[in-house]
Amino acid sequence: MKLSREIRSFQDRLGHQFASPELLIRALTHPSISSPNRQDNQRLEFLGDRVLGLVMATALLDQDKTATEGQLAPRFNALVRKEACAEVARQIDIGAVLKLGRSEMLSGGRRKQALLGDAMEAVIAAVYKDAGFEAAQAVILKLWGARIGSVEEDARDPKTALQEYVQARRQPPPDYIQIARSGPDHEPVFTIAARIEDGTEEQATAGSKRLAEQAAAKALLAKLEQKS
Repeated sequence: MKLSREIRSFQDRLGHQFASPELLIRALTHPSISSPNRQDNQRLEFLGDRVLGLVMATALLDQDKTATEGQLAPRFNALVRKEACAEVARQIDIGAVLKLGRSEMLSGGRRKQALLGDAMEAVIAAVYKDAGFEAAQAVILKLWGARIGSVEEDARDPKTALQEYVQARRQPPPDYIQIARSGPDHEPVFTIAARIEDGTEEQATAGSKRLAEQAAAKALLAKLEQKS
């Protein structure tokens, strides 16, 4: 199969040259453009999620040989969640080579977090089917890189940590207030304020309410801990 210059360049960014490039093409094909003669990436996404999980579970066990299951679980979730997959997808610019239907393209599909995360998982599965587990493991460890070493901080859910902080001081749970929403419907941007009983607050902006709430909670917790 003759590959375009863009796909060849993507293989370089990925760090794997496909013996069966049709697997990569399938991994990059969104359901919006699938047909009886063109398979989409949904089944590969299902497989890739499991391959990623096994690689990350193994890496975390190797990294910290004394961690309990309770310590490992949030670290694992932070590494395999859709947001993390989408971040890695952006790092290697999967969006530039995705095959999308016209409506998905016009609605900003190349930048959608869920779509990028799904494609990343599908590409992992394609590497696994093309060259086996060790090849997929090598690609994952290279792409996730420093995230694995710094996952302890990422795994601490800011909203939970903030709630525990105020409850320990016998205060009611914090409020999360939407301050603004901008951008088109397919790519909204939210500004959220995290506020505690005495009116102290911090604001954050992100592409989803959940991410904005987490960022605001993290900023507010840092402010409160600095004061205490």
